[in-house]
Amino acid sequence: MADETRPQSAELLVDHLQDLVLKTEDVKDMLDELAQFSAVTLADPAVAFCSITLIQRKKPVTVARSEESAVRLDETQYSAGDGPCLSAIREQAVVHIPDLVNEDRWPAFTAAALEAGVGSSLSVPLILEGEAAAGLNLYSTRSHGFSGDDISMVETYSYHASKALRLAVRISQLTEAKAHLMAAMESRTTIDLATGAIMAQNRCSQETAMKILKIASSTRNVKLRDIAASVVESISQDSKVRTHFDA
Repeated sequence: MADETRPQSAELLVDHLQDLVLKTEDVKDMLDELAQFSAVTLADPAVAFCSITLIQRKKPVTVARSEESAVRLDETQYSAGDGPCLSAIREQAVVHIPDLVNEDRWPAFTAAALEAGVGSSLSVPLILEGEAAAGLNLYSTRSHGFSGDDISMVETYSYHASKALRLAVRISQLTEAKAHLMAAMESRTTIDLATGAIMAQNRCSQETAMKILKIASSTRNVKLRDIAASVVESISQDSKVRTHFDA
């Protein structure tokens, strides 16, 4: 099933996967792009579609797809608790169904796939970190829709796609951690400013000033940072209190 328009070399695949990580804004965008690219790269897009399954806390969910049809087939497997995708993830091995007419291991999935006009499927695990697990699912409307060369390419592709996905997750985690840190630093600065203002106004200790803030926060059921911001605002007469840190 050769298609001269599709990149066939490992180098081109790796380059494109790296580009996906660099150009997408978050993991969800990266997964959506990965599903679309996989459908075009690993099969004939005229007759095939792709989805990506993620399992967290033992619950599988389709996190990206090239077509809605793939989601319905995935969810049939989730409801039954078994299928080629879930088996590929559990066994960490490629699961190829060359002709669904002759497949009898997963009756619920097979019936749904045949009804949807699917003739063959190919599922491969994606290796993640921690307890999460994932799989890439390809469905073709043709029987014997995936050749030996296609399967070899999918195995190579899944290795590099797994690395790209792990990198995207790490970048996302670092970005989120940085955002939390910046928010914490800004919040801390606002509280420190308010504490200093209360100390100056009441000629009290830092400990007493903090108690005043906490009592006000508890009494009004307002976050400590917001109480602190209102104190600073009332003193500075500036409705937009800003605390700056270079990103």
